[in-house]
Amino acid sequence: MGLRYSGENYLKSIFLLHQEQSVVRSVDIAERLGFTKASVSRMLKNLARDGFVAVNDNNVCLTEKGLYAAVGIYERFSTIFDFLADFLEIPLDIAARDAGGMEHIISDETLCALQKLLVKKGTGDPSDYISDTVSD
Repeated sequence: MGLRYSGENYLKSIFLLHQEQSVVRSVDIAERLGFTKASVSRMLKNLARDGFVAVNDNNVCLTEKGLYAAVGIYERFSTIFDFLADFLEIPLDIAARDAGGMEHIISDETLCALQKLLVKKGTGDPSDYISDTVSD
């Protein structure tokens, strides 16, 4: 089963939470996303069933499949955010909100073009991007 927007948001949130803290509990995810613990529990069951997460001693961990998906989602978000905030000089709060929506629908071709544009214009560094899509 492919991920939907909400599943992608969960994976990105789990990824970012693990960057900040060693243990990620469902309550941490609920707080970050503004959802109820019951909603988070249901989604985590679905993500575990589909092989994206595993819960070990109340620590929600990304599986290899989940990490791969989360990194891709975060890369899309970061590229769009950088383009909006740095290149177009959109206020940071608006850039973050817009990038959070656009990350779900951007094509690989457009993502690659944005990354190349950011590097070419000097507002992006190729090492900032996780994939090698900017290499020529």
